[in-house]
Amino acid sequence: MTESERIFTSWKSSAAAVISISAVVALLLPFRDHLNPTTVSLALLLIVLFAATIFGSRPALIASVVGVLSFNFFFLPPFYTFHIDDPENWVTFGAFLITALTAGQLSVYARRRADESEQRRREIERLYRELQAAFEQASQAEALRQSEKLKSSLLDAVTHDLRTPLTSIKASVTTLLEDRRENILDEDGREEFLEIIDEETDRLNEFIESMVGIAKVEAGALHLLKTWSAAEEIINNAIERAKNRLSAHRVVVEIEPDIPNVLVDAHSIAEVVYTLLDNAAKYSPVNSKIRISAQQITNRTIKIAVEDEGIGIDEEMREKVFSKFFRVGEKDIHATGNGLGLGLAIARGIVESQGGRIWIEDGTDGFTTQVAFQIPIGKD
Repeated sequence: MTESERIFTSWKSSAAAVISISAVVALLLPFRDHLNPTTVSLALLLIVLFAATIFGSRPALIASVVGVLSFNFFFLPPFYTFHIDDPENWVTFGAFLITALTAGQLSVYARRRADESEQRRREIERLYRELQAAFEQASQAEALRQSEKLKSSLLDAVTHDLRTPLTSIKASVTTLLEDRRENILDEDGREEFLEIIDEETDRLNEFIESMVGIAKVEAGALHLLKTWSAAEEIINNAIERAKNRLSAHRVVVEIEPDIPNVLVDAHSIAEVVYTLLDNAAKYSPVNSKIRISAQQITNRTIKIAVEDEGIGIDEEMREKVFSKFFRVGEKDIHATGNGLGLGLAIARGIVESQGGRIWIEDGTDGFTTQVAFQIPIGKD
């Protein structure tokens, strides 16, 4: 994109932000006498956040300024002037000004960090593919040299992906600490920053667990504590852990009566079920059904399967999804969240370490995809 095109795009985005603010003002103005100034300020703040998320820093700043001036001119008495009589309205105006500028910039910052994280993830995939090519085409010595290069690059990328959620957590905590001194946020604003901290902490924890998990699988260092466990208990533990991810879906559980217990490491098998449920929730439409079932296949094995109503996985991709750093459906409109694509690779390692196997096939009864695994019942 040329410089002139960038300038034109920037001005077009800024104009769109101003038009959005103007539209909200025009919509709320006829109801001014019935609206609380706080309600108006929150509506305008939403436009500022949308402008920051969609258009970037400059349109967000312009939207903040236009929103502040409009709030003062149209909604704080005396109307149609930039003068404010009531000291209480000065407090409202000041809080809106600070919040609009702060929220807009934080939204831009978060968007930029998310883009950088996605770019890093793609770099990891590219480097991993290079390593595969090196093993196929080069000598063993060259492959080892490339392996060291990849190890260093992966370390850099992992460091960045650890830093990204930490940065968001730090920014949110700093804002909340400033709020305790300055009282610049309302209750909704404080809750939003607490939710950011909660989500980013979970993201950080999942990232670390994924990296540790794949390292254990590849090193053959899974420490299994096998006990006789009920399939129903394993499935219920996984569903409980995934309940937030599954909240936007209808979960159906079908467990065959009198299914025998299995001699497995229940914690790690529950981790496999959680991974399958998490993937089903990520790649399925909101309000769609997810079915998890368990049945005895032979007198030696049971099968646990998770089925969803997503777009499905092509047959030629069904083996590849168990590879490290591979993610399918990235362009699907139903896909949510991001990650390194390690979940199914770890799941396969866990299942195979306990004498089972895992695979993907077409769903049944109207479901599009079924991810299933078999595990041996074991011996008394």
